[in-house]
Amino acid sequence: MISVRSCLRLRRGPRIVNRRYKFSTISENSSSDDIIEKVSPERYDPYANLPESSYSFDSSISPKAYPKQYKDMKYWVEGSDDFGLDKVKVNMKDYFSGDLHQSHKIFVGQHQNYKQGQKVEQRTFLDLRLVRLKSGDGGNGCVSFFRDANRPVGPPDGGDGGNGGNIYVHVVKNMGSLHGIQRSYQAKGGKAGSSRQLDGKRGEDVIIEVPVGTTMRWIPDPLAVKKQLKEVGDISKVTMSVRFTPDRDIQLYKNDYPPGEGWTFKEKDEDYHQEREYFNELNEQVKDYDREIMAEELTYDRFPFMGLDFDKPTDKPVLIMKGGKGGMGNMHFLTKDVRNPRFSKRGRKGLCEFFMLELKLLADLGLVGLPNAGKSTLLGAISKARPRVGHWEFTTLQPTIGTIFTRIDQDPFTVADIPGIIKGASENKGMGMDFLRHIERSGGIVFVVSLESKNPSMDLQVLIDEVGEKRMKGKRVMVIATKADLTKHGDSYRELVKFIKEKDGSWLYIPVCAPKGENIESAIAMMGSLARGKQSD
Repeated sequence: MISVRSCLRLRRGPRIVNRRYKFSTISENSSSDDIIEKVSPERYDPYANLPESSYSFDSSISPKAYPKQYKDMKYWVEGSDDFGLDKVKVNMKDYFSGDLHQSHKIFVGQHQNYKQGQKVEQRTFLDLRLVRLKSGDGGNGCVSFFRDANRPVGPPDGGDGGNGGNIYVHVVKNMGSLHGIQRSYQAKGGKAGSSRQLDGKRGEDVIIEVPVGTTMRWIPDPLAVKKQLKEVGDISKVTMSVRFTPDRDIQLYKNDYPPGEGWTFKEKDEDYHQEREYFNELNEQVKDYDREIMAEELTYDRFPFMGLDFDKPTDKPVLIMKGGKGGMGNMHFLTKDVRNPRFSKRGRKGLCEFFMLELKLLADLGLVGLPNAGKSTLLGAISKARPRVGHWEFTTLQPTIGTIFTRIDQDPFTVADIPGIIKGASENKGMGMDFLRHIERSGGIVFVVSLESKNPSMDLQVLIDEVGEKRMKGKRVMVIATKADLTKHGDSYRELVKFIKEKDGSWLYIPVCAPKGENIESAIAMMGSLARGKQSD
């Protein structure tokens, strides 16, 4: 996952000399150097052969393809295109397995049902959202001629269309859910140009506010993925073809008009103008302008392969998708051969893509336990959070963040309580895989084990296995043994302590009885030291 800071830099892409295109300045005395270099009709034009879509599905992989790996992601490269972009194929299961919680489950309807949690716990929490984003289309250029009392038909004065609106993401504090995020956002298109050389108004931007801890990944159209799943039956059999930049960004495409097309004619139709030599000569120059615009689009229309990680608030919104460029008005096309240009250019399309927003709660400590281990009771005893408490499994249906205050001279710390983990959670059993994302950002993990269990040591081992080595790497660990009042002689606790010491001597541990408040203050002190990265106060 790429940090959002890397997205703030100017993305590198195809380079082209920046020229100002003023077709009206071309005169009889213009030299060949004054006119933009033409591409002959016989010459292959890569800009006229761009892919129609940002992706395609193809189960076959060329024998000449060679495997590569980027972080946890494996993919295959089948050569490169005219722009130096790698032609890449990646298995859809691998694409989402790079995300530790296998978020591809959202395509088959196996992700968490937040409505159930909303009904039971009277609050709405959503940590996974598919969104469709569409930047604004550029406005069309205008065909107009100057008129006054003494000149009924003057020179062309049609203005340019306005650029389409952009899509931004703004990372803010004080948001704890993706519930307020809409399923679709569309920026406004640019207005058409008008007479007297007036350019159209630029389209309004869309700024999407997301909570800190949100990650954003590009995905293909969910309906197209579901169609593939119906055909092959398993996401591991779906192979996606995309193109990579040298920075391993996915290149996105608009499927808009190629160079030399996109004209709007006011009187005579396109066939009439295609038969006129003056128009064809002008169009050859316009093609170079179109190529420059398309090169700029290729520079900005891309997204990091591993996504963006919005782990900190942003001072200003982050650009995700640019709007389409406005079309040129007919005032640009006055030449010695074209005295009354009754044509203009259409605006370029905006970009339309799908993204997956995923929220990983930010908490100092993650509370992990088996169902009915007493996590919610413990959290209610030590914090101001009021999670639902019950004596049946899977009482917690949604993650809860609790803030714990210790001393007046110390900052509080936060604890995330996630739904119970069961054996096999890492293989998509139960609800654990839907919520383990919320402990990935925590500095420490607190395992909650019930001493009422037949074998607390075995329960702890199950939790360790399901959380996994990657999530535990570099994290401080503490074990809280709950329901200490329901055990006799403390034998189960002594066995648990022995198991902990054999596992790792640096782990903290303590028995508690949350309903009676026994050892709660000591547990709070130990958790505070764990959150601050110390062994003891």
